[in-house]
Amino acid sequence: MLTVAGVSAGYGSVPAVHDVSITVGEGEAVGLLGANGAGKSTTLRAISGLVRPTGGAITFGGTAIASMPAYRITELGIAHVPEGRQVFPELTVQENLEIGAYIPAARAERRRTLDLVFTLFPVLAERRRQLAGTMSGGEQQMLALGRGLMLKPRLLMLDEPSLGLAPVVTDIAFEKIREIHAMGTAILLVEQNAGRALALVQRAYVLESGRVVLQGSSAELANNRQVQAAYLGL
Repeated sequence: MLTVAGVSAGYGSVPAVHDVSITVGEGEAVGLLGANGAGKSTTLRAISGLVRPTGGAITFGGTAIASMPAYRITELGIAHVPEGRQVFPELTVQENLEIGAYIPAARAERRRTLDLVFTLFPVLAERRRQLAGTMSGGEQQMLALGRGLMLKPRLLMLDEPSLGLAPVVTDIAFEKIREIHAMGTAILLVEQNAGRALALVQRAYVLESGRVVLQGSSAELANNRQVQAAYLGL
């Protein structure tokens, strides 16, 4: 479904990723692991059109997207939940969710998708009229996930969903991501907590200094001594 082939990208004259190649199949869950500054977030931003690649190719469903504007990429079925949640604090929970369904195809199904999101995240249903800025970090993360789902995406890209969350809230967030994947939505997960990520995804890539240095099934990487030493604390 998604193919990133030899992509390089950066910010101005500063390169961040070099010759990165990854794939995500239909309905698959794939992880991107690595330390801070490894290029994980830049890879997601290149896919979603927020950063323009300087080399390589990106295709989604057979369509070349590397030169498309971000809104067109979204219309093809890619939702990007960024690091730090980035909800609209002065809008209510329901208003934040409804903004997520801004593309025509999602807008037509907005009421049905909203019901699905409220079923998946009961706390959002309970607080639909609450201002998003007054919610806890964990609740805002649920809202960000729900807003991504409002696009009815084929691929949901998640950037550090556990960032800043208490362990018990992280457990809930990952359980919800697992449920979203079980519905048939493909997941591309950026996560520093390698243990949690590998327990959720089927395959993963490890980035170092903007390059893919390892790849394999979650079991293979969990048993890899280099990954154990660098990311699993073993």
